[in-house]
Amino acid sequence: MIPLFFSLFALFNPISDPDPVFEAQTIDDNIAIGYGLAIGDVDGDGKPDILLADKKEFVWYRNGDWKRFVMIENLTDSDNVCLAARDIDGDGRVEVAVGAQWNPGETSDDMASGSVHYLIRPEDPTKKWSAVKLHHEPTVHRMHWVRTADNNYQLVVLPLHGRGNSNGEGKGVKVFAYQMPNDPTGPWKLSLIDQSMHLTHNFDISDAGASERMYIGGKEGIKVFTYEGQNWTAPDTGTISGHSFGEVRVGQMDDGLFVTGVEPMHGNELTVYLPGSDQRMVLTDGLNQGHALATEDFLDSGTDQIVVGWRRPNADQEIGIKIFVATDSQGTRWKGHWVDKNGMACEDLKVADLNGDGRMDIIAAGRDSHNLKVYWGK
Repeated sequence: MIPLFFSLFALFNPISDPDPVFEAQTIDDNIAIGYGLAIGDVDGDGKPDILLADKKEFVWYRNGDWKRFVMIENLTDSDNVCLAARDIDGDGRVEVAVGAQWNPGETSDDMASGSVHYLIRPEDPTKKWSAVKLHHEPTVHRMHWVRTADNNYQLVVLPLHGRGNSNGEGKGVKVFAYQMPNDPTGPWKLSLIDQSMHLTHNFDISDAGASERMYIGGKEGIKVFTYEGQNWTAPDTGTISGHSFGEVRVGQMDDGLFVTGVEPMHGNELTVYLPGSDQRMVLTDGLNQGHALATEDFLDSGTDQIVVGWRRPNADQEIGIKIFVATDSQGTRWKGHWVDKNGMACEDLKVADLNGDGRMDIIAAGRDSHNLKVYWGK
């Protein structure tokens, strides 16, 4: 059921079916896979940069000229898979953690599967960074810096499988929170958040005052976690069950939150769950390996739109990115518009105002299309 802490569904501004407009710019047409993206100020110039977890390199692109810099390469034998970037100490520059040794078929041997590293920035961030190796579980897949108090953040790391699992059966996924010490090269405090879910592909965070709330999507559905006192807790009401999720994001309406997801993992359906209701709506079943999702109010309508990307040709032999806009005042009807048709085999996407014009932009990385693009909001 929908969490009780969602406010009751509030009516939001009706939308007369606008057509969102974006202008595409290719930043890099030679990426290997583009496993994961992050946005943040790397060099402290006040402008958000693009960070990318590519096959064997973690790189960043400088805002403005979009010059590419390699932070670290060949960190592990197998591929890189994820990264998290956020200014957690207030100095105007992001702290960066990364996950690598991507080997989803190996769920028992942590030497052969998974890694977590914190990257130490050099004085000149355009030079090579160094890595601090941290504890990890096999099949590390996604990570976020999550705010637990006004001036404190933890690195939360999500594996794909539980240790020793096969086909999503067996032990639950160990979701750990890492507390960085004053000296990041020293021991990090490790806390187990949860071990009840299986095939946990991705998670999202939303503001909850001094702390942030986490929504973890997996085989069993979505489980919601809040930080209280010194611990992460998951109220019984904090669950959406009955469906398997690959991607999950939280969107904002005028006076409440909705949840959207790609179902199942690497699935074909984009779904929405309205706040204060058990209603599940399928916005489209025309994805093929849906693998990227975001919410943002591009139209200043009072309700977030939903951006979804998929990486393999669907039944119409189409790949790309679409944006879905609510077209009624109850949020029960949505219409899809193309952002990129057949030019982006989307592996991941993020949303940010890169050029400071007050309009949100979409940043996407393509797997089989081997490209990194910005779609400038107009």
